[in-house]
Amino acid sequence: MDARELFDIVKRDAVTICSEEGLRQKLLSGRKLRVKFGADPSRPDLHLGHSVVLRKLRLFQQLGHEIIFVIGDFTGMIGDPTGKSKTRAQLTFEQTRENGRSYFEQVAKILDPGKSVVAYNSEWLGELRFADVLGLASKYTLARVLERDDFAKRLAGNRPIGLHELFYPLMQGYDSVALEADVEVGGTDQTFNLLVGRALQKDYGQTPQEVVTFPLLPGLDGKEKMSKSLGNYIGVDEAPETMFEKCMRVSDDMLGDCFRLTTDLAPADYEGLIARDVRAAHFAYAREIIKLYHGAEAAAAAERRYRGVASGALPESMDEIAYPGTDATLVALVRAAGFAASNGEARRLIEGGGIKIDGETALDAFAVVSGKREIVLQRGKNRFARVRMG
Repeated sequence: MDARELFDIVKRDAVTICSEEGLRQKLLSGRKLRVKFGADPSRPDLHLGHSVVLRKLRLFQQLGHEIIFVIGDFTGMIGDPTGKSKTRAQLTFEQTRENGRSYFEQVAKILDPGKSVVAYNSEWLGELRFADVLGLASKYTLARVLERDDFAKRLAGNRPIGLHELFYPLMQGYDSVALEADVEVGGTDQTFNLLVGRALQKDYGQTPQEVVTFPLLPGLDGKEKMSKSLGNYIGVDEAPETMFEKCMRVSDDMLGDCFRLTTDLAPADYEGLIARDVRAAHFAYAREIIKLYHGAEAAAAAERRYRGVASGALPESMDEIAYPGTDATLVALVRAAGFAASNGEARRLIEGGGIKIDGETALDAFAVVSGKREIVLQRGKNRFARVRMG
């Protein structure tokens, strides 16, 4: 692959490029480019949605360009307001740092760590004095920020907008200034923030970065984008059996896009299969994803487990949970097994028919389990836990 081929691939798969000619010239210049991609560590997992962009960054690496992966430990304390109908709960600096610890290890599953730089934006944003912040704020108008669709909707609906949220695009944009980025890539939901970076670089006397956005991968619900905060994601560092089960839940109409955006397979390898037998295509997709992140042996084992569970058999291994008591509400057991993060989520799972006890669907969220020394809890088709009581 040469620079022209890379440009053609990016142009084919990108939603927007600003500007096409600028990107072409930079790629053909022969110099080593600084290519930026950022993620806020709202949760500690990267997912296949991130991989859409990361896999393109790997192509830049193959031509010798430097990838700068920005962990937004400082911006993460605000939380990106993009697409949000209300102010996000703020995280502490310690929380964003803790969530970001595993990022580089996960990124290294896709990118070459020897050709990647991991940077924390607290390194420069945390050093700005208040006078610097005022200077940064003077470079953008309130009217421009409020053009964002999410802010406009909240304003029209009389929903509050925190002043700190208005600074988010400026802070993300300043990352590009601090790093002197040549190119920045992201999902289409980041278009506004990425263009702010381009504008700020010009204001600070730098050559504006080229902005490239790629499609958003739909989540497992088939409605919203794949997102950590929405819980509809497939994490690149999740256990093989968990990834396999989630891949099998990808909606039929999105399967082709998932093959195209998250695997190395050519269209000829999957388009005909989807048309002939969509279930077989789901198995092929799950196998391919597990192979990419865990290897062929793990993919085979995860498939055997999935097929066994689908036929009604219990998996050979499952989490073992010790519960300190002989009586417990079903909600408490579901939480103890790690199937839900809150009592409300546990109740919704149970009432929606998503929990089984010893193979039987449980619908009463207020049921009390007693007189048993051991039960097997099941969430969905492929998550099991053996709970030992007493």
